[in-house]
Amino acid sequence: MTRVKRGVIKRKKHREIIKSTKGYYSVNRRSYRAAKEQLLKSLSYSYRDRKCKKREFRRLWIIRINAAARANGLSYNEFINGLKKANVEINRKVLSELAISDPTAFQKLAEVARGQLSALSS
Repeated sequence: MTRVKRGVIKRKKHREIIKSTKGYYSVNRRSYRAAKEQLLKSLSYSYRDRKCKKREFRRLWIIRINAAARANGLSYNEFINGLKKANVEINRKVLSELAISDPTAFQKLAEVARGQLSALSS
């Protein structure tokens, strides 16, 4: 039986791991074993946080919409409810941008929502 030498393959595998840990701190970049463990952890964090990022942005948009709605005399849920009753289909990301960049347009939307809520209650 012939002898199999794996030195080249092993070095290539190690080099790929070390190369992918560029920017890591201290031993997590230099040592193969530590780099491999840190890379696995980092990949799991990045997978998890791609999901969290969506949640966090939605929370931010809702906070901004709530602040702008309260400045116009409505709470967040009254504002969203009024828009739904008025069949205004604007997502929270766009509403948040409107609240920041164009307060007059947001104020008109708040008036539409308020008008729908008062029409339903009377």
